[in-house]
Amino acid sequence: MDKAGDNSFRGNQWQRLLRWHRGQKVNEEREDGVKDEGKRNTILGLKFEVKEWVVDPAEQFYYVWLQVMILPIVYNWVIIILRTCFTAIALSYLPVWLTLDYLVDLMYILDMVVTVHTGYLDQGILIKDLAQLKKRYLHSKRFLRDLVSLLPTDLLYFAFGIQTALVRINRLLRLPRLNEALDRMETRTSYPNTFRISKLMIYIFVLIHWNACLYFALSSYLGFGSDYWVYPNITEPEFASLRRQYIYCFWFSAQIFTTVGDTPLPKREEEYLFMIADLLIAVLVFASIVGNVGDVISSLSDRDNVFFPNHELVRAYLRSHHISKELRQRIDNWYQHLHINKKIMRENEILQQLPIHLRTEIAVSVHVPTLSKVTIFQSCEKSLLEELVLKLTPQVFSPGEYVCRKGDVGHEMYIIKEGKLAVVADDGVTEFAVLSEGNFFGEISILNIKGNKSGNRRTANIRSIGHSDLFSLSKEDLTDVLSEFPAAKHHLEEKGRQILTKMGMLEESREGEEVESEKVETKIKRLEDNLEILQTKLARLMVELESSNHKMQARVQQLEWEVAALETQLPEDGEEGEGVQGRGDGVGGEVEWEREEAEGEEEEGSDVKMKKQEQGEDSNEVSKEGDGESTKSTKEDMERMAEGDKSGLKDPEDQEKKKEDDGEKNRDKGDDRPGKGDGAEIEPEDKKEEKSEERETEEIREQEEEGQKDEEKKKKNNKAK
Repeated sequence: MDKAGDNSFRGNQWQRLLRWHRGQKVNEEREDGVKDEGKRNTILGLKFEVKEWVVDPAEQFYYVWLQVMILPIVYNWVIIILRTCFTAIALSYLPVWLTLDYLVDLMYILDMVVTVHTGYLDQGILIKDLAQLKKRYLHSKRFLRDLVSLLPTDLLYFAFGIQTALVRINRLLRLPRLNEALDRMETRTSYPNTFRISKLMIYIFVLIHWNACLYFALSSYLGFGSDYWVYPNITEPEFASLRRQYIYCFWFSAQIFTTVGDTPLPKREEEYLFMIADLLIAVLVFASIVGNVGDVISSLSDRDNVFFPNHELVRAYLRSHHISKELRQRIDNWYQHLHINKKIMRENEILQQLPIHLRTEIAVSVHVPTLSKVTIFQSCEKSLLEELVLKLTPQVFSPGEYVCRKGDVGHEMYIIKEGKLAVVADDGVTEFAVLSEGNFFGEISILNIKGNKSGNRRTANIRSIGHSDLFSLSKEDLTDVLSEFPAAKHHLEEKGRQILTKMGMLEESREGEEVESEKVETKIKRLEDNLEILQTKLARLMVELESSNHKMQARVQQLEWEVAALETQLPEDGEEGEGVQGRGDGVGGEVEWEREEAEGEEEEGSDVKMKKQEQGEDSNEVSKEGDGESTKSTKEDMERMAEGDKSGLKDPEDQEKKKEDDGEKNRDKGDDRPGKGDGAEIEPEDKKEEKSEERETEEIREQEEEGQKDEEKKKKNNKAK
């Protein structure tokens, strides 16, 4: 039993060991599989990165690649025509030429790959999608030109011979790539004028080289040594060497193109045609040389005029005004110092064409180290310093010249860039201190600090010991900049007060002046408020004046209509009473007496009205609603009077009815208005006028009733008679 148990226990141990070993193998296989898969992924990742590789045309790699591509293009333009015309040179170095040819072809292929992966800008964004780049390149004329330049025309060697390099003439189609490379170099070089002259000389060299090769080929076709114009006989040892052949042909072509020296006269038609073509090309070459050199010289003079002031104009001005010789000498020395030491005085004009952010960066890199040395500008905002550097103006002072004098009004502050200046006494001899690079002066006079005993005037005489370069910052520029930075303005004023306090130049009554200034401001504000109130009152009075004027005009028209109505009634009364003149006269006299009494009452009523109006104006209680109602009532009266005029007052009974209706309307309007006996306040002006008008209408009605009674009496008397 024990042995069987031991055997089973040992068997279990071996089984567990085998299982563990198998598990270890499985884990190792899994780890190896993960590692292999990771390697595959990294390899695929590298391939993916190579496929997605895009060249930025503004990067350094693209610029360097263009410079490399200059070599194969120039090689083809120089060597193909050389090997075609000078067959001896082609056969002598054939292995070298073939190696270089196929190396150049390989570079052409690599250039096509780079071109495919070169991004382009679309609406200012660099396109990096390889599919779009391929589509754009394959559908362009550049791809056709590059493809034709790589056609395997070398197979034509089997037909024309391996020395005929002219079969590779299609490689010359890559010339636009050369122009692109030269243009990029011209934009990046620091000496563009020198580069332009060098590029022109290279073009002329290639042109003379081609002409020399064609001259040698034409001489071989016509026969070497057949006349004085062609190349001499190559059988002679003196002209047999390859070097002598090429140098002689190049010298002959240079003579033709430069029209310098005596060239042999042509004898044959082919020679004449070749010379005519060369002379025409020579004219173009000479014109291009003169034109390019003239452009370079003019650009250099323009650069000097931009960098430095025009000395010739100043000299002409001084001569025309007969300036003293001493002053002219000082001006000449100043100009000479600028030219010798290359002092640029017109920085803002030179950088004017650049965008504002680039100008700011240039000014920051040039001037901020100098501006940050000024004590009052230390610990200021960076944006403030960036605004100030654009306002700095360079100035150069000659030896013994005063920068500022004591008592002058300060319009700018100065920062010393280079040189030494002395603080001197009024006699100009005693020196109190010497200011050197990094020092500054005049900053207090442009800050307008309240309490400054010296005001905005200079407190010392500053004189230049030698030639001194300074930066000036005007008061107006500093004020404009600080208007956008109120916190920095307060900070600078506090620093200026601290400096003035240390110098003992700040008055202690500053707080009292601030209080007085505040009082003045409050007074000005109070006066402005009072002025606005008076303007509103004046406008209100003008409106009231216009309304009263309209009312008076309406009343005058109403009275005119009433007078016209009475005049129409008087003739009718006269016709009816012709038989009884005496009685009619008596009745008319009574009517006239009653009319005079009514006019007297109207005058008394108008006097009472005037008094009430004066009381109303004193109390200042005129309301706008009353004005509106009165104007409405006057308009209604005017309309009624107009209707009366049209009807011609046909019947007195109809007139009486209309007047009674009008009176009822007026009473209805006036029922809601308070009277004098109702314990109300003083009546407004419009209500007074309405009541007076009602009184007038009642008086007119009474007069009309009396007139009707008189007419009835007359009729009765006539009947009795």
